[in-house]
Amino acid sequence: MNRLEEVSAKLEVMQNTLQETASAGIRLRGTDWFAWAIAGASNMVLLAAETGVAEVLVTATDAWILTDEIEAQRLKDEQLPHNLEGSSYKLYVHPWTQISARESLVREATGNGSVLSDRPTSNELPLPPSLVYHRWVMLPSELERYRQVGQLASEAMTEVLAQAQPDWTEYRLAGSGAAGLWSRGLHPVLTLAAGDRRLPLYRHPLPSKEAIGRQAMLVFCARGYGLIVSLTRFVCFGKLSESDKKLHRTIAEIEAVALDRSQLGTPLNAIYNALVKAYEDRGYPNAIREHHQGGIAGYGAREMVATPGTSDRLAANMVLAWNPSIPGAKIEDTFVLNPDNSLENLSFDPRFPYIEIAGRLRAIPWER
Repeated sequence: MNRLEEVSAKLEVMQNTLQETASAGIRLRGTDWFAWAIAGASNMVLLAAETGVAEVLVTATDAWILTDEIEAQRLKDEQLPHNLEGSSYKLYVHPWTQISARESLVREATGNGSVLSDRPTSNELPLPPSLVYHRWVMLPSELERYRQVGQLASEAMTEVLAQAQPDWTEYRLAGSGAAGLWSRGLHPVLTLAAGDRRLPLYRHPLPSKEAIGRQAMLVFCARGYGLIVSLTRFVCFGKLSESDKKLHRTIAEIEAVALDRSQLGTPLNAIYNALVKAYEDRGYPNAIREHHQGGIAGYGAREMVATPGTSDRLAANMVLAWNPSIPGAKIEDTFVLNPDNSLENLSFDPRFPYIEIAGRLRAIPWER
């Protein structure tokens, strides 16, 4: 499936949604939903913004990409499939000073009927769960892009931790990680870093000016084509202590419980409950409350986090990123659940040290 075929397939899904909900239009403003609808294209300029400089408008009979004259040429040249205007989409360009022109087009195209949106305004409705579910299930072309992002992100992680030194600050470690991602065309959506002192204290350690010291953790959420790969790695300068080795072995065994239960049709809360027991069995009954455990990934770092109340069921070609942790140890990679119930690790780099846990190759702290 090429990009145009993917765009057409998703347009058909959206137009079926309009028919099912008796709605007049769908507006997709978010950077995540734009990437989904236009097969990995980006409407982003400001990385911190949830919405971008272009949006998608779909009705029962037509489809547009709406943008202004500042962005239109760049989008055509660099982001949109080259034959997009030969497909069902049309490009609507308005002067940047006349956002009202865009709103007039929307009203005319939808006949002032009900409009669904990923970021609804006061007179719009949220997207239905059925369309959100479609986003969670990856098409083959999306998985091919996901594999590229995972390979590049894991290569960047290995490269940085091969160079890190005990006198580096956490700022430098995180900055080197971000540089490694940017140099490969990926957005550093998240870079967490913690050295020896802060590592056991915080589950989400934003980098500080402290030197990392004897060991460090580096965490990436890396975005490419709108898809986000999450991974966590550790480096130790010298040999790990026996107590630290035990911590990392324990968290890998806990993760294996989640991975073993990541099967077609399994509800997320069943995996959450299995993790509750796994922590308790290993002497960490409070750990489940100290950090979220991950869940379904995709165009968000987590599309849905597993909780006691999440009954959404896993399906083939969903992407998962579990995130178990205990003080001093954490483990994380991004997997796709295949139709045969196998898990493919999208963020595995064989150059990084690993061992086999429950039949899977899992990264371990790099003793340098």
